[in-house]
Amino acid sequence: MQWTLDTTHSEVEFAVKHLMISTVKGRFRTFKGSGTTDAAGRLTAVRMEIDAASVDTNVPQRDDHLRSADFFDVGNHPVITFESTRIEQDGSDVTLDGILTIRGVAKPVTLVGEYTAPTKDPWGNQRAALSVSGKINRKDWGLVWNMALEAGGVVVGEEVKLHVEVEAVMAEEADAATAGSDLASSRV
Repeated sequence: MQWTLDTTHSEVEFAVKHLMISTVKGRFRTFKGSGTTDAAGRLTAVRMEIDAASVDTNVPQRDDHLRSADFFDVGNHPVITFESTRIEQDGSDVTLDGILTIRGVAKPVTLVGEYTAPTKDPWGNQRAALSVSGKINRKDWGLVWNMALEAGGVVVGEEVKLHVEVEAVMAEEADAATAGSDLASSRV
């Protein structure tokens, strides 16, 4: 079965240390994705595309810096992608191995979490959900900008925590539900 992300019920978030003392959280506002399941409803593939320019940390100046060549370089690399290469599932527990591409650099990443098998919503649509988290070192993807602190340490931590919470609807149902929708056309 083919699935399409319901972006109105999904989130792509990250967190990173700032000044070595606090955590700054952010999200990407615009993304799309798809997946497949087998006849038994088990997850078999996942793919996401994220609009790098849609980064949002609630601080416009910081978001502009993240869009610049110091970080995501959205002028040259407008899309961040994830594509699964292997999925292990034991009941609702799931491990996704895949390739994460940021700034044109493709590296393996592992995300771990929970998959909720397909169920029917109150309107008769088949829906499934996935909640996964992982950690990456941003320098592995060429996100190397930093500034040393007078007391030691750096402004931006290297470890980035990722969290993805998605809900998907069966593809044929998603197409019917979004036909002519302005919301669907505003996504990546």
